[in-house]
Amino acid sequence: MADYGYVRVSSIDQNENRQYDAMKELQIQDSRIFTDKQSGKDFNRTEWKALVKKLRQGDLLYIKSIDRLGRNYDDIQKWWRILTKEKGIDIVVMDMPLLDTRKGKDLLGTLIADLVLTLFSYVAENERATIRTRQAEGIASAKARGVRFGRPPKKPPENFADLVKQWERGKLHLSEVLEQTGFKKTTFYARLGELRRGKKK
Repeated sequence: MADYGYVRVSSIDQNENRQYDAMKELQIQDSRIFTDKQSGKDFNRTEWKALVKKLRQGDLLYIKSIDRLGRNYDDIQKWWRILTKEKGIDIVVMDMPLLDTRKGKDLLGTLIADLVLTLFSYVAENERATIRTRQAEGIASAKARGVRFGRPPKKPPENFADLVKQWERGKLHLSEVLEQTGFKKTTFYARLGELRRGKKK
């Protein structure tokens, strides 16, 4: 029998210290704390898979909150069943005392835990859907205000017009122009079009 901890944040730049510190307070060994920096949309995660391979019947798994386990309702239900029923381990959700499979193993206790799990699995997925909606609305709003996403367009060098003249007169091959400007072919033609439109004004 061994204690394990699972920590998850959605992206590399998010901080997992709060979850990790909670595991250390329980004196869980570093080698038994598995951390993923990945979305909770599914369970296709490297450290999660490694953790599941380690778990044996009678082991105890700590998770800070149910949304750290995942944010997909069906998958949370599936993996909870696999771990508790098929693998025979106990799970403790630290922020939700009712989700502690060591307690209330009678029919009533199991019913209460199942109801709580169902409710909070739904909340976790609903929060993910809300986040996605807000992100999409934010992007749409920003675009409407003229905010441009992605890399800024690469500006042509000061001698671009001269290079174009030499290319048009056959003094420079296109590959030479691309090498000197650092442009890809599509970028070159886009800047060429801008140059020609500017001359017509």
